[in-house]
Amino acid sequence: MRHFLIPLIAFTAVASVAGPAAAEIRYLAYDASDRVTQALTRGITLEANRGLFGAISVRRIISTSNRGSADIRRGGPDAVRRALPAGSRETSVYTISPDGGGRGLSRALCPGSEEAWMVLSRVRLARPMTVHAVGRWSDGTFRHCVQLSYDWRGEWAVPPAAGPGGDAAAPIP
Repeated sequence: MRHFLIPLIAFTAVASVAGPAAAEIRYLAYDASDRVTQALTRGITLEANRGLFGAISVRRIISTSNRGSADIRRGGPDAVRRALPAGSRETSVYTISPDGGGRGLSRALCPGSEEAWMVLSRVRLARPMTVHAVGRWSDGTFRHCVQLSYDWRGEWAVPPAAGPGGDAAAPIP
């Protein structure tokens, strides 16, 4: 039994120290894939951490066509998931920070709501992504606001920046 516990304890200690150091920031770009999504955004870039074991956690959402961005953090009330349409398989709830561009993003996704959350499908490289917006109104009810669909575009080598024409440079496929 000791022979099993010692390597397990050593691995846990190394993983807890190496985890934050091994995390890397990535910039993943997506294009709008339907009319509803195109009406709200042409595309988005996700600033994400890729952990030691390959899991991707989103830190910030950046508008690819505009200069807006909003910080998001993982987590939110379970009522957000219950507000999703029947059959939705997305499970990663993110709270939109009200600071900076977060307030504008919340208003654009869920007009009239007090707070808004995003529920993302699993973020994977070279795969499409679905995002649901859910808002909480002043009466305390949670309502589904919109479903956005994105196609994989590529990964940025560095954070997106406006080019000479005002549009962000193309990501590296």
